[in-house]
Parts: sequence; structure tokens; C-alpha cells
Amino acid sequence: MIQRILRGLEITILLFILAALTGYSNPSLTNPIEKVRAYTRSLEFDYVEWMANAAVVKMRAASMNLPQTLNREEQKQIVMEYFQTTQFIFEKEYLLSQLYADPTIQDKDTATETVRADLAELYARQEQIAPLAEAILQDQVTQVLVEQGLTTGGQPIPNVWYHSTPLPMALIVSPRDRIEQTANISVNTDLTVDQQVKLEEDVSKGLNVSSLVVQIGGVGVYPTMVARTTNANWLLSTIAHEWIHNYLTLRPLGLLYSESPELRTMNETTASIAGDEIGAIVIEKFYPELKPAASFPNLKLVSLSFDRPDPETLVRPPFDFRAQMHETRIQADALLAAGKIEEAETYMETRRQVFLQNGYLLRKINQAYFAFHGAYADVPGGAAGEDPVGPAVRALRAQSASLKDFINTMAWMWSFEQLQETIKQ
Repeated sequence: MIQRILRGLEITILLFILAALTGYSNPSLTNPIEKVRAYTRSLEFDYVEWMANAAVVKMRAASMNLPQTLNREEQKQIVMEYFQTTQFIFEKEYLLSQLYADPTIQDKDTATETVRADLAELYARQEQIAPLAEAILQDQVTQVLVEQGLTTGGQPIPNVWYHSTPLPMALIVSPRDRIEQTANISVNTDLTVDQQVKLEEDVSKGLNVSSLVVQIGGVGVYPTMVARTTNANWLLSTIAHEWIHNYLTLRPLGLLYSESPELRTMNETTASIAGDEIGAIVIEKFYPELKPAASFPNLKLVSLSFDRPDPETLVRPPFDFRAQMHETRIQADALLAAGKIEEAETYMETRRQVFLQNGYLLRKINQAYFAFHGAYADVPGGAAGEDPVGPAVRALRAQSASLKDFINTMAWMWSFEQLQETIKQ
């Protein structure tokens, strides 16, 4: 156990050094990211403080070695209680926000007193149980990584360490004349919608770019940061996804993450494919009752107009989100390639309203939207459009003898051309 703790501390220090080398540079007025940071410095999330606090939590939990003292059923009970407590917190937080937003309530403190007291108890319980639940889930993911051969000396490097807290948001910036992520800056968790909109407008107008503040599900710092959730399938896939990012950080594909859009998409798609596979194995092994149904009906949303037509005369065409987003990306790319920037932006806004009418509450669809979401190309269609990188990564996974072979082949790549040559062999 001491060896595992020291190994985790070793990797923590190494990743801090890598972050310092790759994430910070001397400010330059000509550096695109520094130009954006002129608008975000007062709003940026403090990762150093977060990682230090999370590392302390992980070290304390590791020193007690509690998961190994519990049988599988006891471990499952703790994890289920953790999910239930998180669900109660979500419900109370939502109720609290409703009460504060209600203009008819004058005395907010009195009206929210009971809810705030309930939340205080729930937060206290979560603080007690979260380190143990996280340690159990970490250990379960570790067991699967060992079974898959993703180890060095019998141990995954780095250790599987994650911590769930409210996540920062990310300000994504793309040029207007093409879809390409030129900046991804983490901003504070508590940025309100009106503050997000103002930041986007300031950056877009000041730098003549496309920008969007997006929600994220995890961050590959160390320990990794994962959003709070009650969905075990999503959580385990995301824990594994972010561990893959840490694994790649120690190899060329991770070190060169920001060198080109192609490498970013290769990295994110690899992590998505591997994370989903590993997460599914953990569910099958430890929580089979939570496995998604093999044959779930494809629920289609109805295209509704805002004037609420007579239900009896309503045309009910199917709406496929991924296919529709794929079409939107292709058309936007074509307009931008033809130099029709304003027309492309008008088109994307028109399409956003179509998605809205079908129940998808997208605040914006713009170049920055596609620059961010298009990098996750683990399944066909969607925001990636006709980008050839995602299909190439998926082709390599299909050709690989095992998940280990796939990850290790991808890990040592430093160009899209290498991937293209590999899948031709």
C-alpha cells in the first residue's frame, strides 16, 4: 500500500511539472490565448489549489486502505448510498435556486432556512462517504485496467485517482472563418448564464472570433476531476476516460495534445472509446443490474412548432440529433470554406432553433460549438461532420487485437499521418 501511495505522489509531482511546462508561458500580446486571457483572468479556475486539496483527500483515503476491508456487497451499498445522497443534494440545490429566483418571496433567508439546513446535513454526509465511495470505484476501475494489461509492474501508472466536485466551465474560442479550437480556458464553476453571455460577447466582439462557454464532464488533471452525477454508467466511463488522458500525458499523443486539431481529436476520441469500453466492463463485473438494456426502443422526439398546432393534425417526423448535427456541421463547413461567414452564422442560428423546437436546449450553435464537440468522434455522425480523424481512430480500434494494443498504438503517435499509415497496413 505504501508503494502505491508513493507511486501516486510521484505521478502527481510529475504531472504538476508537465502542467507547468506545457500550460504556462510568458504572457505575450501576440499570443492568441493571452489575448483571450485578457478577458478571463479574473474568472479563471484555480487548478493548482483544486489538485492540492484533492490530492490530500486521495492520500488520506489510500492510507486507510478501506475498500480492501469490505466485501463486494458492502462496497456496493456504500456506492449506492453515495449516489442517493448526491441525488438528494441535486434536488435540494434545485429547490433552493427556485426559492431564491421566486420574485414573490421577500424574505429569502426565512423561506430557505429548512432547505439550507437539509443541504448542510447532506453535504456533511457526502463529505463522509465520498472518499470511500470514490476509493471503491477507483479500485474497481483499477482491477479492470489490470485485467486489460494496462499496467507497468502490475500497477496502472498513474494510479486511478479521481475526485467529484462542481466542475469549472470552459470558454472555447474559434476563428470565425473556420472551425478550429484556438483557446480552451477554464472559468469558475459559479459563472451565471448572464455572465457567460457577457464573456462570450466581450471576447467575440473584442477579438472578432467565435466563442462559447460550455459545460464539461471531466478534466484530466491529477487527481482527475469528474462531474457530480447519479449515473453509474456515465461516471465509470468518465473516470476511465480521464485516466486514459493521464496515461496519454506521459506519451507523445498526450504531450502533443494542443499541437494540432487532428492530435486533439485523436486524443479525445481514443479516451472516449477506451473510457466507454472500460466503464462497461466495470458495470458488467460489479454492477450488472445497472447495465443499459440491450434492446431499448429508439425514442424519437417530435418536431413541434411554437404555435402549438392541433395534436390531431400534427405531423410527427422522427428527429435524430446526431444525424441533424452532422448535417449542420457539413453545411456550416461548406459555407465557411466558400468565405460566407455571416451566412454560415445565420444558418447555424437557424438550425439551433430547429433543435430547440425538438427539445434540445442549445444556447448557441457556432464555430466554437463545433470546435469543442467535434473533437469527440468516438461514434459516427454528430458535430465532427466529415472530419476524417474520428473514423480513422475508430478503424484502428476495429483492427486492434485488444483494447491494450489500441491504446498503446495510439499513445505513441505524434501525427495524423502516422494513424493513416497504420490503418492501411
